Amino acid sequence: MAQVQYYGTGRRKTAVARVRLVPGEGKVVINERPMDDYLGLKTLELIVMQPLNLTETADKYDVIAKVKGGGVSGQAGAVRHGIARALLRADVEFRPALKKAGFLTRDPREKERRKYGLKKARKASQFSKR
Repeated sequence: MAQVQYYGTGRRKTAVARVRLVPGEGKVVINERPMDDYLGLKTLELIVMQPLNLTETADKYDVIAKVKGGGVSGQAGAVRHGIARALLRADVEFRPALKKAGFLTRDPREKERRKYGLKKARKASQFSKR
């Protein structure tokens, strides 16, 4: 018999997460590793768990995520976004709470491109009088 699964795609900076929610007891696996092993920081684990804690479904679903690109912080944000989108597919009643908390909005901030004549996007070389 086919098992019910809910999918969601999350993005943050250059990280992209493909998240799958499966009915279970609350395990979170990111790139085939346990969440605490993969992320390392407790604050990032809290970020990932925010949508599940808000909707009180932390013990109802197992989370299986595949993440590519970016750093660890961006990946945690992408997984959070993906979990929120997957929860919407599971139950539409969660929408107002998730929307109010800002978990459904994709964070649009990206790295600014480097400009010629400068060292970075805005940093110029040190001024010299002579």
